[in-house]
Amino acid sequence: MTKQCDIKWNSLSPAEWQSRFASIRRSNLLQCYEYALAVCPINSQSARWGLITIDGAEAGLVQIFEVTLLSKLVHVVILDRGPLWFDGFGSATHWKAFFARFDMEFKPRFGRSRRIMPETHLQIYDYARKRAYPPYQTIWLDLTQDEIALRANMRKSWRNALAKAERSDLEMRDDLPEKHIIWLLNQYAADRTARGYQGPSVKMIMALAKTFHPRGQMHVMRALKDEQVIAGILIFTHGRSATYQIGWTSPDAGRKYNAHHFLLWQAILKLKEQGITDFDLGGVNDFSAAGVKLFKEGLGGESIELCGQYK
Repeated sequence: MTKQCDIKWNSLSPAEWQSRFASIRRSNLLQCYEYALAVCPINSQSARWGLITIDGAEAGLVQIFEVTLLSKLVHVVILDRGPLWFDGFGSATHWKAFFARFDMEFKPRFGRSRRIMPETHLQIYDYARKRAYPPYQTIWLDLTQDEIALRANMRKSWRNALAKAERSDLEMRDDLPEKHIIWLLNQYAADRTARGYQGPSVKMIMALAKTFHPRGQMHVMRALKDEQVIAGILIFTHGRSATYQIGWTSPDAGRKYNAHHFLLWQAILKLKEQGITDFDLGGVNDFSAAGVKLFKEGLGGESIELCGQYK
């Protein structure tokens, strides 16, 4: 049955948006309000926040980014990892209705560029696929499980590595994130340059940190052995979800004592205490970061692959 979809742009106050956002399971970082506040200034973009209705009922949220030039003759529209649906919505029919409405509002035309990466595995057949970009992959971990179930779902090798780390008298610290973010970013930047892997820029991460930290939505967790820092991770929380952003492990003691396993497990316990229900372990792929994917898969989460990038 055809559904009537509408998108009510900027109709909600920030508090109303946040309240609805917090009701959504697996609410990703790129669709959260704080992400827009952080990245729009450094990317010279503006954001719009849409309340989606289906046949008059509130159905979901969508956040888009725009760039306009020359009195809107040049118009860039970016929809990354959205929309997000409320309980009871998100069927193929609802997706079709949403994009029918989206097309009405942002019709392809000369001067308009669209980048669309829907948060679904369903194929968007009416759109031209950007073949140069492989589908985005990530792994979600359900934190509503108890600790016994979480450990039981780990791969045996991952569980054994964690047990070794726990026997190694490592210490986890999650204090003064505004101080330790600089240290972690320096380690990340050096490691990224040395190994040549892709990842968010230091400028981008710093902008996110300046937005998320004052709101109590950032963790910089460090693993110490004999008072020496041997690993660190950065996590952002948004709604009832959290995202693992970056990490670093020293090539000697950090790897020897499986410090990254230790930190991720401690992070899981901390996030559960905060009421976080879903943990996005971050983007993975089978080419440039196969080892990272294998490591994250060891936690026993659900691997997902989105339908790709469209225009």
